[in-house]
Amino acid sequence: MSPGSEPERDDTGLPPVDVEIPDDARDLDRDVLAYRRELRAVRRQQRRNRWHRSLSRDGIVLPLLACSLILALITGTLLTVFTATSDQGQSGPPATGGNSAPTAGRSSAAPPAGPGPHIVPAGLLPRAVVIAEDGVPIPLDELSRAMLVIVPPGCNCRSTLDWLGSVAVKASATAFMVYSSHTKAEVEQLYGQLDKEGRSVLPPADDAGNVLTSRASFPAGMPTTKLTAILISADRIVHYAYDLAPTDSRAGLIQAIIT
Repeated sequence: MSPGSEPERDDTGLPPVDVEIPDDARDLDRDVLAYRRELRAVRRQQRRNRWHRSLSRDGIVLPLLACSLILALITGTLLTVFTATSDQGQSGPPATGGNSAPTAGRSSAAPPAGPGPHIVPAGLLPRAVVIAEDGVPIPLDELSRAMLVIVPPGCNCRSTLDWLGSVAVKASATAFMVYSSHTKAEVEQLYGQLDKEGRSVLPPADDAGNVLTSRASFPAGMPTTKLTAILISADRIVHYAYDLAPTDSRAGLIQAIIT
């Protein structure tokens, strides 16, 4: 078929086509560029179609995941706020006044019951001082995270004192063996024996005026003739512990000191 001529007979049944073949291939550059643009447009359309299909398939899952995450964040925040509020409510209001220790109302919650010594809450410690071994006076109302062990006459409690020394070390507490004018010699002897044996030593301290060791300073109904540990927490909450034995659990004493 020649360009511009009438179509001749074609036995294939195809429609007539007027084809022009250029002499120079560079004349086809515009057609090639247009063809490539069409291919790029087709590929972009295919990518958009894939994204649309993915989003439409996950159209319900993604909002659900977002809502679940927001709900988890809100729940965690509310739990944190309510827990902090509950802890503050249980701790009770701080005591008012000068150098007074916490009241009995704050110390009404004793450590949990279990195997171990008897631990009872107490009110205020008497206004008194104990004299450390180096002669330094220590006011009782300034003590915190401490343990004062009152040694009665005829104690015979070297192993129990060693055990109480390990309790003080475990709780990182300041600790003393408190003696009165009647027990000074006995306490100094026990201190020397424990120190010589390399055990957990509680240094002696003098109960000036026998105030701390008097019957009036003990909680009502508590025996005064037994080895007694006065436990003072970091918040200056006071507990008395008695019926002490080296076979007892240390957990209750430690908790009363570090709480």
